[in-house]
Amino acid sequence: MNNKNSIRKQMRETLSKLTKPQYEDYSYKIACTLYEDEAWKQAKVIGLTVSKQPEVDTYQLIRKAWESGKQVVVPKCDPNERRLSFRTLNEFSQLESVFYGLFEPIEEVTQEVDADSIDLLIVPGLAYTKEGYRLGFGGGYYDRYLQNYHGMTISLAFTDQLVPQFLVEEHDIPVSQIITNHGVIKIK
Repeated sequence: MNNKNSIRKQMRETLSKLTKPQYEDYSYKIACTLYEDEAWKQAKVIGLTVSKQPEVDTYQLIRKAWESGKQVVVPKCDPNERRLSFRTLNEFSQLESVFYGLFEPIEEVTQEVDADSIDLLIVPGLAYTKEGYRLGFGGGYYDRYLQNYHGMTISLAFTDQLVPQFLVEEHDIPVSQIITNHGVIKIK
């Protein structure tokens, strides 16, 4: 099995080679597949990250959710407690740039939403196995959050992000399905 850090490094290199047209095309195909998924259709509250290239574009997902009357909640990291919480997002101006150029909700103008209120959680990552295990960016925020989240989880990934395997640890929780630019991988 490969070392997680070497997989992260290799995946960042692979993703950096995506051209802008490929990135846009693949993100659009993934979004269209997500919109047809029952979990998306039925969800009233959707949790997702504000993407940073080369992650699958979530700006279009946020807009579509708003247009469909869904509530969007986005993550806020607390690096001191190494804790993730989700806060409402009603417009992009409620975001601020924080660590590593990521955009997070401004606490003064957003409200925290508890895990039980989120119907669908779009879980980010760098690499995935077909069994639904994900390799995140190394902070462990989502691993800790998923321990107390019991709703539907979906990851969005470019096909290149699928890897045969990596070391799965006891705290790793697989997502329910992965949507790629080539289709859906249902896990459970």
